[in-house]
Amino acid sequence: MFEFGRELRRLFGGARAPFSAKDGLTGGDGALLELLDLKMLRAEAKSADVAAGRIGARDRPRRQLEAAIVWREIARRSGDMAALRKAAAGAERAAEGFGTAHRQQGWARARLEQANCAVLGAELFGDTGLEAAAEQAASEAQRAGGAAGMLALAALAQIRGRRLIAAGGSDARAAARLFNDPIAMLEGAGRRDVSLKLAGADARLARADLLVGAGLRMKDEDLVRAGLGDLTAAEERLDVGYEPLTLSRVAIAKASAKAALAELTGDLARLARAISALANALDALGRDQSPVDWARGQTSLARALAQLGEATENETAFAKSLACFDRAGMVLKTAPGLVLRAEAANGRGLTLARLAELTGDVQVLNAAEAAFKTELAAGPHRSDPVAWAMLQVQLGQVYVTRLTLTRRDRGERAAAAMAFQAALDVFGEEGLRSLAAIAAEGLERLAAAKVG
Repeated sequence: MFEFGRELRRLFGGARAPFSAKDGLTGGDGALLELLDLKMLRAEAKSADVAAGRIGARDRPRRQLEAAIVWREIARRSGDMAALRKAAAGAERAAEGFGTAHRQQGWARARLEQANCAVLGAELFGDTGLEAAAEQAASEAQRAGGAAGMLALAALAQIRGRRLIAAGGSDARAAARLFNDPIAMLEGAGRRDVSLKLAGADARLARADLLVGAGLRMKDEDLVRAGLGDLTAAEERLDVGYEPLTLSRVAIAKASAKAALAELTGDLARLARAISALANALDALGRDQSPVDWARGQTSLARALAQLGEATENETAFAKSLACFDRAGMVLKTAPGLVLRAEAANGRGLTLARLAELTGDVQVLNAAEAAFKTELAAGPHRSDPVAWAMLQVQLGQVYVTRLTLTRRDRGERAAAAMAFQAALDVFGEEGLRSLAAIAAEGLERLAAAKVG
């Protein structure tokens, strides 16, 4: 799937590329970023920065905007907060330059890039406060019309759709309808412009994510099937030779949606096929191309395997699930603050607890407790309080599970309460509502645990 990108690495990986820094490998064509792995993407971003900062550079705001787009893609693939800050700063400078020159479409694209950076920050780090700034920027860009207007309409659909879902989840269909017009416009224009074609696929991915998530929460098969329909439509419009990364993301999301549907219907054969499809999609992607997408796929595979283990009471499925969570954790450990990292850690803790319950092996929990305490003793709270809080959540889960298994309280209840509360305090201070909900769920499990 990524053969052309690998050929580029073979040609230019060991020797100096014949392109000057101002050119890079894509020449400012964002659609070609699909073919670059993360290492090459970082080199492309540095080249774009050099081109934008060169004395006498032609059309400096455009160069700044091109650099911002590359830095945002690096942040999306790696979870690097510094890269996202660079992208946002570059987009702001580009907007100022376009505004001074009274170039309306350029200014709108730069404002849209600012909105995209804010949306990505909310998605990666759970900072919902960024969505208000994103909505304002996208609304301003949308009024300019043209390509920027279409793209801004898709961004607004994503922001407002998430808000509707967060408000209660019963408005999933209304949230999905917000995407109808932008998807139709982007796919129509995408016949002539590859970047708009990719934007249309991204919009379908975003809508499918909303539909599948709401379908799982509301136990509504029709919503999950609607999400699958979006993913199939996106898949049919993509070319494996030119859009391999987006196609891989769609394949992972589609297999995850099939696993979600299998969970709702209790269809083990469908679940087994979904697990196989997820494994194949991850093999095709590879973690060097996009570590966050790969880790997200590993987390989805881990959940599907845990679901299979739950349905069949199979210890091997749970063990494989733990291995997938561990692989995701290894990739995400260099990206502090990621919601995905916290979700993977939480999933691992719950899977470990379920495996211990199934086997009745308290020693598994004792070993996990020792490992978590060793990590906590290393002092991650000094450099990464969110990671420290997630370790506290996992430690609390171990205590709750041991309390449930042994039905004897040897200090586990108090220790678990302290761990969950410490995590809740950190998540509250950081404004991470989704992670605070995980800690709150742990306190609820603790309250339900019985002894004696």
